[in-house]
Amino acid sequence: MKIAVLGSTGSIGTQTLEVARELGNVEITALTAHSNIDLLEAQIAEFSPKLAVVYDETAAISLQKRVGRSVEVLAGLDGLCRAAALPQNDVVVNALVGSIGLMPTAAAIRAGTDIALANKEVLVCGGEVIMPLAAQHGVRIIPVDSEHSAIFQCLTGSVNSPHRLYLTASGGPFRNHTAAELASVTVADALKHPNWVMGRKITVDSATMMNKGLEVIEARWLFGVTAEQISVLIHPQSVIHSMVEFADGQILAQMGAPDMRLPIAYALTHPSRAANPFARLDFAKHNTLTFEQPDMTRFGCLRLAYEILQAGGMYPAVLNAANEVAVQAFLDEKLAFNRIEDIISRTITAYNDNTAVTIENIPKVEKWARKFAESEV
Repeated sequence: MKIAVLGSTGSIGTQTLEVARELGNVEITALTAHSNIDLLEAQIAEFSPKLAVVYDETAAISLQKRVGRSVEVLAGLDGLCRAAALPQNDVVVNALVGSIGLMPTAAAIRAGTDIALANKEVLVCGGEVIMPLAAQHGVRIIPVDSEHSAIFQCLTGSVNSPHRLYLTASGGPFRNHTAAELASVTVADALKHPNWVMGRKITVDSATMMNKGLEVIEARWLFGVTAEQISVLIHPQSVIHSMVEFADGQILAQMGAPDMRLPIAYALTHPSRAANPFARLDFAKHNTLTFEQPDMTRFGCLRLAYEILQAGGMYPAVLNAANEVAVQAFLDEKLAFNRIEDIISRTITAYNDNTAVTIENIPKVEKWARKFAESEV
């Protein structure tokens, strides 16, 4: 199996390479990073890809000097699209962060290559165009996020459409915080996720529950359901990763240890399952499973996501861009945690365009949304 890993130096990317080591029959065709050329250089030395891409052009020049002619080094969005469209790819793992992954995903689809998708913003912003494009080219989009992987696994082999999807959420580190307590949350507090090891941006999204909101929008496109058919349940143990209810009232749940390498391995080997040494669920330790409804008032980002899914059009792209700006401002300690929702809401309210959803238009709308959100920080 030959795979390209887009975003190989991030959390999902590095874990994908761990899985590749264990599977043993994987050839890495391309590796990409934003600017972490130290780690990328080490990955190149181990996996010997034909192509490496660094989004930051200056860093790409530095990497090329380091690796010489042993590998071709490209830069920017064009480089990412080139890596995604390599004719030898069997699977493209999209582990990029943000809507930057949209155009490389389209490039992989047009090349007829299956995609293991961890970059949820691709479908949040462009699901309306990406899913029909994938169907047109006969390309499979296999989700890597643990929740969507769980639903995908529950639906595999079923001849019936789902009646309802249950996306589970740990609730993050502030599940029991009051509104007053959320006002004094620090960056260090927000980055202490109780169950998962993830990148900084997605960890903050988990703390605000925007991550779950984005997953709701993504699920709508992946599984062809309406907003009314998607429910979020707080499940602090993170053992049941999601559930599917069918028309007859029966529910299938997918369970496993909270280890992202498991859904990554499944996405790479589907429809087979390869043995691996990763974490196993110990029922002696996980002998209590609890569920509760999310508080849409304290965690207004989740409520906003549902509202935006109903609005449709370019509003999800506006939501996503404003969230990226607000989260970065929080990480830079320029914005209070409890103002993230406010910045997103202000940006959504200010948007009043009816621009058609196309791959070309999404970056333009996001540029406007980012500029507006930055002015509100």
